[in-house]
Amino acid sequence: MAFASNSGGGPMSDMNVTPLVDVMLVLLIIFMVTAPPLTYPIDVNLPQKSLNPPPQTREPPPPIRLRIDASGQVFWNDAPQPITAIEDMMKAEVQRDPSNQPMLEIDTSPDADYGILAKVLAHAKNANMEKIGFVQN
Repeated sequence: MAFASNSGGGPMSDMNVTPLVDVMLVLLIIFMVTAPPLTYPIDVNLPQKSLNPPPQTREPPPPIRLRIDASGQVFWNDAPQPITAIEDMMKAEVQRDPSNQPMLEIDTSPDADYGILAKVLAHAKNANMEKIGFVQN
């Protein structure tokens, strides 16, 4: 035999592992396809298209500028605020006039922690803020 490595010329005693590798790859693909995704959905109420928008008779209030820097500090109209106080501030703004809410303009640093932004969005949802926008740099 041309592939035999022993010098005696007898039959090879090595096990053929090719079928075993094929079965393992098929099992790996099956487990990868059936594994649950590691993402959790966040419910977002998007505005729906309206053919006849209601007329605005009142002047909208000035927007709220909320900035998150790279260190995780949250600024409410350029004033630093703890993340725990943000939801109460949002609720106060909504209760002032629920039908004419100010726009919440969120500006984040590219190096900011996503967890802080997720907390801010959760606070905005809990405060029933309807007008949220993201500032692009």
